[in-house]
Amino acid sequence: MENSDLQQQFFTFLKGQLPAHLSMVDELSDLLDISADSIYRRIRGEKPITLPELKAICEHYKLSLDQMLQLHNESVIFHAPEINGQGKDFTAYLKGLLAHLKQFNSFNRKKMLYFCKDITFFHFYIFPEIAAFKTFFWIKTIKNDPAFSNAIFSLEDFSMEESFSIGQELVKEYNNIPSLELWNLESINSTISQIQYYRDSGTFKYAKDLAIVVDSLQRSLDHIQLQAEKGVKFMPGATDISHKASLQFYVNEVVLGSNTILLELNETRLSFITYSVLNYIITKDHRFNEKVFDNFYNLLTRSTLISGTGEKERNRFFNNLRAKVQALKA
Repeated sequence: MENSDLQQQFFTFLKGQLPAHLSMVDELSDLLDISADSIYRRIRGEKPITLPELKAICEHYKLSLDQMLQLHNESVIFHAPEINGQGKDFTAYLKGLLAHLKQFNSFNRKKMLYFCKDITFFHFYIFPEIAAFKTFFWIKTIKNDPAFSNAIFSLEDFSMEESFSIGQELVKEYNNIPSLELWNLESINSTISQIQYYRDSGTFKYAKDLAIVVDSLQRSLDHIQLQAEKGVKFMPGATDISHKASLQFYVNEVVLGSNTILLELNETRLSFITYSVLNYIITKDHRFNEKVFDNFYNLLTRSTLISGTGEKERNRFFNNLRAKVQALKA
């Protein structure tokens, strides 16, 4: 293949990664600080792109040359936010997720596939009390923030209002993305275990807060079930839901999920793979995404759709989840 052909292939691939409303020429002209005419000459293969320019483009758009040039090896390139340094505080972490969702919503065609080991992350920010508890737990127990090392949870002392405010924005952005979610009866277990652990270790300052958090989790389940019944995503209390993004809710009683989020954005596919609970790695690798997307859709054929239809199965599933939550009050 001629160098000019490879270069044109590179720019064709790059254009497919950008939202339709963005001009690749304008973007690259600003990034590389060269004229639009110079960009066009590179796109047409008339002028070779330099290694520093290639490096700047790949770093800015988090792209892999292996993938763009279709090199056939067994390496897969992942982008890993926070891999360098100590990581962001939790508010910055939420803002990073929000930036991702806003970017997803900038595409004309988008779809999210969520393979749930736990309750979908965004659902924890529907109501403030469970949001406060989960945020406190993530900061104290998962991120091991020294400022929280001796902290005892109470809604009075740790309302986490800033995190909840950002979380509400997250939910609204998530609600605009058509989704397929694959759940299991075990999807609630980690949150159940976290509440039990704090209850049994005396990390709830007041018994009343335990009851309030449990009730808030129940309300979250009620709202998720209502969304599954309607087959669309919406905020609590919304009345006009006819034009909301669709929600296809599946249950698989055998396979546990892995908190993996798969995205289809125009012609591009992305995989978000979680590790260490809150951290995630991202890849656009075509071969990898083909495998994980195929696996997801294969699991759907062995799962039960309980959104829109399947009232009996839907009620049975959510009643089982609610029974687990109710047991926390015993």
